[in-house]
This record gives sequence, C-alpha cells and structure tokens, in this order.
Amino acid sequence: MDGDFAIAEGGLAAGCRFFAGYPITPSTETAERFSERIPKVGGIFIQMEDELGAMASLIGAVWGGGKAMTVTSGPGFSLIMENLGLAAMMEIPVVVANVQRGGPSTGLPTLPGQQDMMQARWGSHGDYEIIALSPDSPQECFDLTIEAFNLSEIYRVPTLLMTDECIGHMHEKVIIPPAEEIEVVERKWYKGPKDKYMPYKPDKDGIPFMVKAGDGYRFHTTGLTHDYRGYPEINAEWQDQNVRHLVDKINNNADKIIKIEEEKTDNAEVVVISYGITSRVAIKAVQEARKNDVKVGNIRLITVWPFPEKRIRELACKIKAFVFPEINYGQIVLEVERCAAGKAQVIRASHLGGGVHNPDDILKLIMEAAK
Repeated sequence: MDGDFAIAEGGLAAGCRFFAGYPITPSTETAERFSERIPKVGGIFIQMEDELGAMASLIGAVWGGGKAMTVTSGPGFSLIMENLGLAAMMEIPVVVANVQRGGPSTGLPTLPGQQDMMQARWGSHGDYEIIALSPDSPQECFDLTIEAFNLSEIYRVPTLLMTDECIGHMHEKVIIPPAEEIEVVERKWYKGPKDKYMPYKPDKDGIPFMVKAGDGYRFHTTGLTHDYRGYPEINAEWQDQNVRHLVDKINNNADKIIKIEEEKTDNAEVVVISYGITSRVAIKAVQEARKNDVKVGNIRLITVWPFPEKRIRELACKIKAFVFPEINYGQIVLEVERCAAGKAQVIRASHLGGGVHNPDDILKLIMEAAK
C-alpha cells in the first residue's frame, strides 16, 4: 500500500476511533482510507469545514475519551496551528500527520517538500513542546503512527507525523502484524474519588491523569494559564508553573523519546544527516563516497523533535563536517549548526522542493568536506 493508506491503518491499529479532517493534496488518501475503514471498527469519520475546525473537534473527542487524529498538508497545517497550541496547553494526546508539499502558500500541491519542519516545532505561539516523527517508508508510516499515538498518550502531548509527498504516494510492502503483537499504550485514567480529580495535577511521573467528560467528574479545561483544577489563574506564578511543566515533561524525557538510526559514525570524518525521503536518496551518496575511501557515517532522524542535540554535540567533537540534505532552504540544519557550535563544519545541501536531491550533488559535498 502507499504511505498515506499506511498512516490510516497505523492509526486504526493504535486505537484511533475518531478522525476529522479536510481533503488536501497530497494527504487526501489518508482521509479517504479512514472514511472507508473507520466505520467498520465502530469509529467516526467527519469531513469538517476546514482544518481549524478539524483540530478543534479532535480536542473535544479526546476529552470524550477517544483516540483521535487528523491529516493535512501545507496551508492546512498552518490552519491547524492555532488549535495545536490549545491542545498543547490543554495537554491533549492527539496525532496530526502532515504529508508535506512544496510551499509557501499553495506552492506545489502534488510535489514533495520538507518545508514545514520548523513550523512543526514553533508554529503556534508561546513556549511549549511537541513530539515529531519522520517516516522514510510506507512501513514506517504504519509503525510510527502507532508510535505517535503511544507517545502522545504517555506524555499527554500533541504528536506529529511529518512525512512528505514521496513517502505518502510511494507503494511498498507493508507488514501489519496481528493485533496482539502491536504494543498500544492505554490512556492514563484517573481512578480516585470523583470530587478529588484535578486535570492538571502532575502524578509522580510528571504527567497528569485524564478522565472522560460525562462520567461524573467536575473539572474545567482552558487554554488560559490555569491551576491544577484547570481554572484560570492570570498571574506570573502559574504561568511559570504551566510553561515549565509543558516544556519539562518532554525535555526531561528526551532520551526516552528520541530515536535515530546511526551507521558507521565511530571512525567517521564526515557524517551525513537526513530524514524522510531524503534519507533514502542520501544513502546512495554515502555508498559512493565509501567506494572512494571516504570515512563517512550516516544518521537518519526518526525523531526530529525533540532534536537529538546530545549526540550531535558528541560527534561534532570528533569529525570534520556534517552534510545535511533536506528539501527546504535550510531548517533542521540550523539545529545542527547550533549544536555543533563551530567544532565541526556544517554543510547545507538544500533543495527547494518539487523533487528530491540528485545523489551526485550530495556526494560532491561529502567529497569536498573530506578533503
């Protein structure tokens, strides 16, 4: 199946039973798959009037006790951002898939890009953290959608699946295991006295419990700065508590969350970093460089946010240069530059969308960096 269908199947396998969205190329196939499949497992599909409304309905569905997701691309991702911030402040476990295309604005609706990666992290206003994963195959579209749901439930945080048109429309074999072999994380439900429930009081692990609206619990939830009960507290003290909690619950667990795929970096002089479809193109350049006796390692970012800054700092002290191809003018490469802190050269290999890199262009930069 293609990557877009695999996202839908991954969502269903993770327990998603509410999907709301608006069709937009090149993500529409995921919505179409959900519209056909989710009623068969007792779930609900709604085509909303726009992406802003879709994201709002997901927040309601989650407080109603369901697992929910949406899918979008380009301009739709921009519309989602306002309510993504609301979901971050309300600590809503929800999944948003973005099948990226070339931008800005309407841009290239049917052609690939990786130009929303910084928007994924900083797209809504204020300080908060999210988790973002980047698949490089239809199989990973399935697997990482399940992982996105699990991480969203563990940390009560919006989680993003940042794929691209190439992966979304790529057809490959996808193995869907029997349900009993798929690890699915259950929501952290509160089971204490109903009159003692506080939706934002952190448990021992730093993550608050949730309940289902309609089950007899009295609580308040809001996008305003709030106390543990969810009631507004418009002052600096609770703002400090709210923001530190939203940031720390992810940053303090970054080592558990971050996944990278690393190859031959131990004695490398040059390390190529990539994600998504670009990682499949970059590997050809890496292989050719090795044929020319270049000591080159390879890192694929599976988790893009939080960024694996510890590992990048470690490598920066040992190598000559990083080469970073991505289908944008230079976004995640800025994080590499920050973490390298001048200890290793950071070479951008930008492609502005509409297609993928030519491996020869990446190879040329590797060879120059190795001199």
